[in-house]
Amino acid sequence: MAPLLTSARFATTVARLAQLPEDDGVPEVAFVGRSNAGKSSAINALCQRRRLAFASKTPGRTQALNYFALGPGALPPQAFVVDTPGYGFATAPIEVKRAWDQLAGRYLSQRRSLAGVVLVLDIRRGLTDLDRTLLGWLRPEVPLLVLLTKCDKLTQAQRAKAMRQTEEALVALRLPNPLVLLSFSATHQIGIEEARTFIGDWLAHCATGTPLGQELE
Repeated sequence: MAPLLTSARFATTVARLAQLPEDDGVPEVAFVGRSNAGKSSAINALCQRRRLAFASKTPGRTQALNYFALGPGALPPQAFVVDTPGYGFATAPIEVKRAWDQLAGRYLSQRRSLAGVVLVLDIRRGLTDLDRTLLGWLRPEVPLLVLLTKCDKLTQAQRAKAMRQTEEALVALRLPNPLVLLSFSATHQIGIEEARTFIGDWLAHCATGTPLGQELE
């Protein structure tokens, strides 16, 4: 059976919290990450779509939540993928950064339908202070999948070192959230099936109440 993610299709764009779909229990998986970390490429690879999500030519310009419905098109959505605005863009005015906090930050902290969050990090940069700030928005029960993207840019030894350093940085935060870390490359198809499995487990947990998978020690 094809993964649920491969049925993704555009549903709506939300520019203000008041425009969010009714918080009625349909599970949502949010993708978050710094501008240019490879978030759009990760979504497209996981959903087997070329242009489902796409990055603005001006990083950080798009300040909206893009909803993608999962499930057969003729039926109500079984779940949603939510693409949040990239953050950390150096040239954005303070008003735009504040708008991110008001929209995406509050969405992450308040949305009851949130089944999990996928944090996209460039493996060559690791965890930054902005990523740590982002993680502060999460409710403690929301599981977190961290994708270290562009891992094909590093040698095997460099990749292992970067993974270890990022894991240590995450463990040091003492997050209460269930947490998984994967190396990932959209272009080289690394980590895609594993990521789909974890996301599928989140959605199954929402549907059946089954336990979530492994966590970092």
